[in-house]
Amino acid sequence: MGHTPHPADAAASPLLDERARSKLHWRCRRGLLENDLFIKDFFARYEHQLTERHADALMVLMDLGDHDLMDLLLRRKEPQDALDTEDVREMLTMLRPEVARPRSSLAEAATPSIIGNLPKESSNEVS
Repeated sequence: MGHTPHPADAAASPLLDERARSKLHWRCRRGLLENDLFIKDFFARYEHQLTERHADALMVLMDLGDHDLMDLLLRRKEPQDALDTEDVREMLTMLRPEVARPRSSLAEAATPSIIGNLPKESSNEVS
């Protein structure tokens, strides 16, 4: 799974209360549906573990344009210059989807073909 915030992080930065989480949700709304999907999944996994430090890093990312954010989420780019901080990188780790493993050829070979399992049509032709 993704990065789970470390308990020491919570001690260093207080957890967000319900009102702060609600405001954070509102601030994270994006114009690009794909970004919204990443963010929705992120909140489903981490909402009750978020600290003020996480919220600050998330706000830095929300200040980006939609396409710049998408490039970071899809790993087309990595944070640079002012974005290249430990907190922003941690937030990206939490936001990014886990990389799917390719299916092995053995698993594909073991998967039955749907076409091969279809019943053959009976022929009612008279010779």
